[in-house]
Amino acid sequence: MDDEKPITEQALDTITTAVEATSEAAVTAVKKVRKAAKKVAKKVAPKKASKKKAKKASKKAAKTSSKKAAKKAAKKVTKKSAKKAAKSKKKAKKAKR
Repeated sequence: MDDEKPITEQALDTITTAVEATSEAAVTAVKKVRKAAKKVAKKVAPKKASKKKAKKASKKAAKTSSKKAAKKAAKKVTKKSAKKAAKSKKKAKKAKR
């Protein structure tokens, strides 16, 4: 400490320098936190979007696969019923003879 300056003045100087230093440190800390938050947001946001896309894709896949399965089942049923109808026609023709 300086012996020429009064104690109160020296105290005020140290307080002002401390306040300036802490305010600068706070500003730099806020900037760093904002940068980090932006980086995290960039990393997280696409993942959320891709999860949404994956959900949509899985829903679409489920719909299309269920439609395909329903079509296949319908085709099988129609084929079976057509075969049964053909057999019953043959039997009916034979019965008439």
